[in-house]
Amino acid sequence: MPRKKGATATAGKPAAKPKPAPAAAPVASGSLYSPHPSFGMENAYFENIVKRTGKTLEEWVELVKRYGPETQKERREWLKKEHQLTTNYAWWVAERAEGRGGVEDYDPEALVEALYSGSKVGLRPLHEHLVRLGKALGEDVRVCPCKTIVPFYRRHVFAEIKPATKTRIDFGFALRDTPATGRLVDTGGFAKRDRITHQISLALLADIDDEFHRWLRAAYDMDA
Repeated sequence: MPRKKGATATAGKPAAKPKPAPAAAPVASGSLYSPHPSFGMENAYFENIVKRTGKTLEEWVELVKRYGPETQKERREWLKKEHQLTTNYAWWVAERAEGRGGVEDYDPEALVEALYSGSKVGLRPLHEHLVRLGKALGEDVRVCPCKTIVPFYRRHVFAEIKPATKTRIDFGFALRDTPATGRLVDTGGFAKRDRITHQISLALLADIDDEFHRWLRAAYDMDA
């Protein structure tokens, strides 16, 4: 059956009532990790999308699957052009239509397990030590694993763990235009407007020296 351009999923129906946002998958008591900050924004989206458009997320996803283009990029543009969704909402709906999980599916422990599976398993003790160092900086530090990195948040990302090889972690810092000295390497991030601007490579616990501690504290303090 041919697609109907611009068709709506709820024609002739009264405006939908907002559904409560799904609860985040509970983080285990005593866990080192926190839900990713983006999920706080997503919780607001569940309520606001109905207020702004009259449709629930589920109705938008059905609309995209039935009448929208094939690719995620095309769907975003279609939602903005044909249905006047703002950029953030268009990205969110298109990602959900693609099958991306939301707050209810977030499992930080599983993400970390996957990061250090196989040949990188030997880096896990180093990772856990780094996480504890970050958490010790202050009660406002949140460690929020993603698929390929583990960012540290205060107000923004101020540091991140990246298992680069089976024997090395590249630990990144948000240090703006700080000159690189000693073991600190300028990644070019400041020129590219990335949050992470510098890094120190770590292979052993012994690599976490006084210099590393100073830069970690500096990155934390810069994000006050």
